Amino acid sequence: MKTYQAKESEVTRDWYLIDAEGQVLGRMASEIARRLRGKHKPVYTPHTDTGDFIVVVNAEKMVFTGKKLRDKIYYHHSGYPGGLKATTAGKMMQEKPVDVLSIAVRGMLPKNSLGRRMLKKLKIYAGNDHRHEAQCPKLLSL
Repeated sequence: MKTYQAKESEVTRDWYLIDAEGQVLGRMASEIARRLRGKHKPVYTPHTDTGDFIVVVNAEKMVFTGKKLRDKIYYHHSGYPGGLKATTAGKMMQEKPVDVLSIAVRGMLPKNSLGRRMLKKLKIYAGNDHRHEAQCPKLLSL
């Protein structure tokens, strides 16, 4: 008996909807990353994108534990000498809550072209409305 290797043409992808209101960022991000990779499926193959599409709404209402809103710092660099910028998690949540979840999930995916393809299947919205009604996403409770 041979080991089954899933092909991308044979994989069926479902659409899931996650309401981030009151959800802890890290716990939610790890479950999203698991489903984007397809590790919840019996046909999971490490070198193939077998994951599902995930739509996250109410990203502005997710929560941090402890004092992370004040203490956690996000860094980015402008590319110029002395161009290191730092922002706290609280300020990021006010300005760009979508990026906070995207950065958390991106850190849990592979750092290669396969990981970039997986991240494209994640759709995040700050509010309650999304543009994927036609795909009939199933509500996923975490």
